[in-house]
Amino acid sequence: MPTTTIRLEDAMKARVAAAAERAGKTAHSFIVDAISRTVEDDEADLAFHRLADERWDTLMAACETVSWDEAKAWLEARSRGERMERPSSHLF
Repeated sequence: MPTTTIRLEDAMKARVAAAAERAGKTAHSFIVDAISRTVEDDEADLAFHRLADERWDTLMAACETVSWDEAKAWLEARSRGERMERPSSHLF
């Protein structure tokens, strides 16, 4: 496995060491876990934005939407346990 070097200021190195000790890990393991979580978060954000873009493209291709006021009224009624007809979509 190749080695990567990171340079940390003394204060950050001490903070990492203390946090790693609290977590019952080595500083190396703590740093690797932190990097892994950051990469996973970034990948999840990327997937979310890709899905949002795909859904936006689908919406634009269909040219049909439900107005916010209608959707909000329906959701509020549902949250109160009321039965309400679903709003119909409109061309925009």
